[in-house]
Amino acid sequence: MSPPIPPALAAELEAGAEAADTSLDWPARSWEALVAAGATRWAVPEEFTGAGLDPAARLGGYEALAASCLTTAFLLSQQDAAVRLLARAEADDVRRRYLPAAAHGAAALTIGVSQLTTSGQHRRPWVTARPDGPGFRVDGDIPWVTAADRATAIVAGAALADGRQVLFALPPDRSGVTVEAPLPLAALRGSRTARVRCRDVWVGPEDVVAGPRERVLGAGGGGGPDTSALALGLAGAALGYLRAEAGARPALADVARRFAVPLEAARVALRALTDGDPDPDEILEVRARCTLLALRLTQAALVAAKGAGFVAPHPAQRWARQAQFFLVWSCPRSVADRLLADLAAL
Repeated sequence: MSPPIPPALAAELEAGAEAADTSLDWPARSWEALVAAGATRWAVPEEFTGAGLDPAARLGGYEALAASCLTTAFLLSQQDAAVRLLARAEADDVRRRYLPAAAHGAAALTIGVSQLTTSGQHRRPWVTARPDGPGFRVDGDIPWVTAADRATAIVAGAALADGRQVLFALPPDRSGVTVEAPLPLAALRGSRTARVRCRDVWVGPEDVVAGPRERVLGAGGGGGPDTSALALGLAGAALGYLRAEAGARPALADVARRFAVPLEAARVALRALTDGDPDPDEILEVRARCTLLALRLTQAALVAAKGAGFVAPHPAQRWARQAQFFLVWSCPRSVADRLLADLAAL
């Protein structure tokens, strides 16, 4: 069962959603409300004072949060991605250093592994590591790190000369690390996503999370279930708007019903991915379905809102912009091809 989202939390997130999306300021009140509601405990195992929720429950929670504020839900998803990698770390010390504090909001975690999955895969590695005694020296640019300037540690990845990869927990204040100014994204600006530069940065054995080994993140790559859950949450928010408008405009009721069927089917397919060991291609297929639903439903909401929806802070224009984020966030080649084929089917 998905974790309950208290009405007060949903209201707080909705109140701050427009500012969190359009302003580079950190959405402090929204994040503090998330911590107070216990959402930062969801992914942390119980042995580290977390809630240890099962994957299906977490996906439901992410979906509900994204319906209220996609930016805040995205921030949590990035912390939880780091949490899950740390929870599987080969060294116990690195788990105990970060996980209990992250569960209760005393530490902030984020992730910087897009350079190992979808970013710049046509070129030489963005970030490289070379052995140096018991540890490594890391050089390069981590292109996408959410909340980098707020993080206690970034779970990042680098490639060795022999093709193996290593994951490590990197404090942003370590010598040789530079966090650049947040990127002026088209949406979700409050996530303070930035490039992080590493110049001869020492990574000790106590920092290593996994590896070195080939494909340290596994076979799935980008476009995982969490991404899909956030897309469904955004789609669900747009569907809720269509249903509300149908009270005064009955013609929209049929539109809402037609969208509700594939939305529920995608939700069922997404939850099914948490049962057993799903095929990576199946994960990416569901990701494409959820992204298309987010695109179509947010566009439908904007059509229904007419001109008023094109003026900030009407949520319809925000949802339509935010849906485009799923075209670039963890969007591997197979998902991009599916999306392009759908967009070209005129």
